[in-house]
Amino acid sequence: MLRYAGGVTKRANSVLALTIPQDLDGAIEAAEEFYREREQRCVFSLGPNAAPGLEDELARRGYEPVDPTIIMAGTSLSDFLDGATVGYGRGDSQVRIEGRPWAGWLETWWAVDGRFTSEIEVAERICTGVPAWYAAYEEDGVAVAVGRGVPQGDTLGIYCMATLPQARRRGLARRVLRALIRHSGTKSAYLVTTAPNQAAQALYRSEGFEAAGSYHYRVR
Repeated sequence: MLRYAGGVTKRANSVLALTIPQDLDGAIEAAEEFYREREQRCVFSLGPNAAPGLEDELARRGYEPVDPTIIMAGTSLSDFLDGATVGYGRGDSQVRIEGRPWAGWLETWWAVDGRFTSEIEVAERICTGVPAWYAAYEEDGVAVAVGRGVPQGDTLGIYCMATLPQARRRGLARRVLRALIRHSGTKSAYLVTTAPNQAAQALYRSEGFEAAGSYHYRVR
């Protein structure tokens, strides 16, 4: 599967290979041509279900591994939803949740996670490509911590967690996370974080998430 969304994120602009084609060399070369025509680097996403042998072949061709990422899953969130200690069950009037991203949400997310200076419109199109909820902890009408929840059957995918530098270490990401899970009503959820981000992993473990897998990319 050759994914292309105008650049911005590797996830939306990379090859997802879950089966081995009869002609592996030809398939790789076709992918390279696809991205070359779009003036993009060729990127392969390699996770738990990556096609056998693909990693070795890409390494042989000079593709470099980048962005090791941890997949974390919470499968017993009902324990937290009912728990007064963790507080999922209580409302949070300072966390705003909408069905579409508004300007303040986008500005905060892009200020933290933006990869380019002028591609926020492309990023918004990627985000809104599937139904999702957008949450923000607001102070004086300003979103200082944000997150995005994508309902997927009986589970929730959590993306775009970002907190402005001046608002960190105040538990705001935790409140956004809890609000999204509470809003969805699901008993399980998953999220991803970069492998070096130990602080985020500690936060998510304290909220009932555990490492469930990993993935990375190879780029040339």
